[in-house]
Amino acid sequence: MTAINVYQQRPEGGQAESPLFHAGLADAAGKGKSSAGIQLRERKLLGHLTIRGDGHDAAFAGAIHKATGLELPGALAVVSSGESSLQWMGPDEWLLVVPGGTEFDAEKKLREALDGQHIQVVNVSGGQTILELTGNKVRELLMKSTSYDVHPKNFPVGKAVGTTFAKSQLVIRHTAEDTWELLVRRSFSDYFWLWLQDASQEYGLAVKA
Repeated sequence: MTAINVYQQRPEGGQAESPLFHAGLADAAGKGKSSAGIQLRERKLLGHLTIRGDGHDAAFAGAIHKATGLELPGALAVVSSGESSLQWMGPDEWLLVVPGGTEFDAEKKLREALDGQHIQVVNVSGGQTILELTGNKVRELLMKSTSYDVHPKNFPVGKAVGTTFAKSQLVIRHTAEDTWELLVRRSFSDYFWLWLQDASQEYGLAVKA
């Protein structure tokens, strides 16, 4: 096995802060109206790992499945199991999201399973976060925010795309019938949070813990 340094980026006893830790989401949780058309939750401090390799190589796909338990998704797709997910990001790139605190072990498993192959695994956990949106008005909110067609026929459950959103860029993931996720860069998290508050006023917005 090739010797690779894998660093524990979340040391024991350290204090991690999510991109929206200062926005007061914890204080706002549970105070919104239960009838709100949009429920928002930051899926904070998860492990995010980018993986590069040859998706047409059966050995690569098999190693990914062995390490993660997830099938390698094709173009514009995301697959999930519990709190973990694997998303196609480009012709040779995928994003693995795992429960917070498990990314170190996940990276080691990936490197062990992919040993000898031409691959890249990078821990990008600190650079992005996921905003989960649920409720019966989420699609309307998305229609106000992006030019991408979010009609059910064009954007079914299991699809994920990088697109323009509120004059910026992010990834929209449709993970369940009334559940969507916005994968946002840390530096834009404040901007998107302010946008979502404004764009959801007519539907009602409630924050979930």
